[in-house]
Amino acid sequence: MKFSLFAHMERISPDQDQKQLYEEFVELCKIADKGGMHAVWTGEHHGMNFTIAPNPFLNLVDVARQTENVRLGTGTVIAPFWHPIRLAGEAAMTDIITNGRLELGIARGAYSFEYERLMPGMDAWEAGRRMRELIPAVKGLWAGDYAQEGEFNSFPKTTSSPQPIQQDGPPIWVAARDPNSHEFAVQQGCNVQVTPLWNGDGEVSDLMSKFNAACAKFPEVKRPKIMLLQHTYVAEDSADAKLGAIELNRFYCYFGAWFMNKREITQGLIDPLSQEDIDAHPFYSPEAMERDLVIGTADTVIDRLKRYEDLGYDEYAFWIDSSMDFERKKTSLERFIKDVMPAFQ
Repeated sequence: MKFSLFAHMERISPDQDQKQLYEEFVELCKIADKGGMHAVWTGEHHGMNFTIAPNPFLNLVDVARQTENVRLGTGTVIAPFWHPIRLAGEAAMTDIITNGRLELGIARGAYSFEYERLMPGMDAWEAGRRMRELIPAVKGLWAGDYAQEGEFNSFPKTTSSPQPIQQDGPPIWVAARDPNSHEFAVQQGCNVQVTPLWNGDGEVSDLMSKFNAACAKFPEVKRPKIMLLQHTYVAEDSADAKLGAIELNRFYCYFGAWFMNKREITQGLIDPLSQEDIDAHPFYSPEAMERDLVIGTADTVIDRLKRYEDLGYDEYAFWIDSSMDFERKKTSLERFIKDVMPAFQ
């Protein structure tokens, strides 16, 4: 099982300097590269200080100049926000600039906050249909002389300009949860990225079962790779693990508030949650986080990740967004590289 880093600029307070946050993001990427991690992933979000990432290609091109070996992945671009000709060309240019290190993750998106601003009236069902139309188009444009008469985009014969340097284009990853999305990804020959969020190891197993079922349904297709994305904190001791659980619980309370899209947003920041708001959440709690996320000392984390490896996951992405300060994120990542990864070599 390979290991990668998943990170954004994460801002929940107006006191946090955005330039400093970007420099800290780059520093984490450099640590991942020097530590021998396989890839760095960063996503696409708009108008949300919670995850500042308006165009992941910009970040990845910059990170490419400051790293040597790590693969560079979009985790993920939001399909409905892209015309296929534009996505094919920008991804190909990124592949050229990064010397063939690009991995292209694509999703339908999740936040109604973004949908209502960039694609008013679009729901998740339409977003999924747009993704299913986009991915074959991007692959066709990379191959060249591709024309489309689609539900959402139609255009005459076109070739991506430029074309990527990786043979057949950068690997495409599809963010999948339900059986249909797993089946679409496998049928298209795309890799699969899954995240159980806060739902624990039962969901980790269930997502793998859906992937295996999709692979079995299309035996003529070479089995793609599957990556597990999960919040991770490698603690110094049990007390530190409990502090990490408290911090990740705060992160998920903010995540849930953004997802529900009912709280006031000012200057890109959500109306702050009080401790009373956090304590009153119906199912998020520090105890649940410690149980259901990958939180613990190195030995605890190793034991858990060995189970994921046994399930068949090809890659594990250390999701470092956590509402923690930079030093705690950095220390956890360094412990992961030094104390956890060697157990899998």
